[in-house]
Amino acid sequence: MLKFLDKWKKGLGKTRQGLAEKISRILKGEDPASGAVFEELETALIEADAGVDVAQKLIEAVKSAPLKPDEDLAAGIRRLLKEKVRAFIEDGNSEPRKFGEKPWVILVVGVNGTGKTTTIGKLGHRFKQEGRKVLLAGADTFRAAATEQLEVWASRSGIPVITQKYGADPASVAYDALDHAIRHGTDVLIVDTAGRLHTKANLMEELKKIRRVLAKRMASAPHETLLVLDATTGQNGLRQAQMFTKAAAVTGIVLTKLDGTARGGIVLGIKRETGIPVRWVGLGEGIDDLLPFDAEAFAEGLLGE
Repeated sequence: MLKFLDKWKKGLGKTRQGLAEKISRILKGEDPASGAVFEELETALIEADAGVDVAQKLIEAVKSAPLKPDEDLAAGIRRLLKEKVRAFIEDGNSEPRKFGEKPWVILVVGVNGTGKTTTIGKLGHRFKQEGRKVLLAGADTFRAAATEQLEVWASRSGIPVITQKYGADPASVAYDALDHAIRHGTDVLIVDTAGRLHTKANLMEELKKIRRVLAKRMASAPHETLLVLDATTGQNGLRQAQMFTKAAAVTGIVLTKLDGTARGGIVLGIKRETGIPVRWVGLGEGIDDLLPFDAEAFAEGLLGE
């Protein structure tokens, strides 16, 4: 568990340096009982990209919560803030969905540059390490580099990939991959899709088509639709989430590059604006640096000691 928490603390280092240190200065520099402290704490959360509504909600919850007997006021405020952040995130299931039917089909969507294909490679590696039979489908047929990148990741873990020629129908690739997975006893099928611009209606329609075609071969597929967002894009990620949810019935979010931003509070903003749980987070470039989201570890990594 210590190694897991250490990864979170290291991954959220930039945010913690900004937010936790700012909170420490606020609590040391002002009378913790004054209204000014809470106003400054609210501002610090907003600057970390938590969003205005979330920041206000958290601060109000902290103000109305009781301290422990003989607890220092400044320490109590920090403890309560951690508790409220954790409770806010846990309001809804953030755990990756448990595998049920076989094959378990995961559709992965998102715009170019978010780390979508890399995420698929890391997910595939993780599932194979758990002893599952994994298959990847390269349904991003309009960018040759996407298929090549997917094959590179797959080769690292010895995972097969189903692809077709450049420009082929993405839905056809997805269907063929699912058919192959069913016939060969695959446990998990992960389908890559084009890094479509979220403002392009025709590409959103293509996503809907992929979903329909998958359902023709297996009525319950896809079982999970993951939207990959780049944490460094901040509020733009929220707009992407809103658009993709309409077209792709997103069930969970993968937040990549969380280690590369000082605005880790975007996790809170995503939860508030979309209601979609963050399932996985990228906290580094290594193949093992994609971790299941953990509310307690997030609160500790975000707010520090």
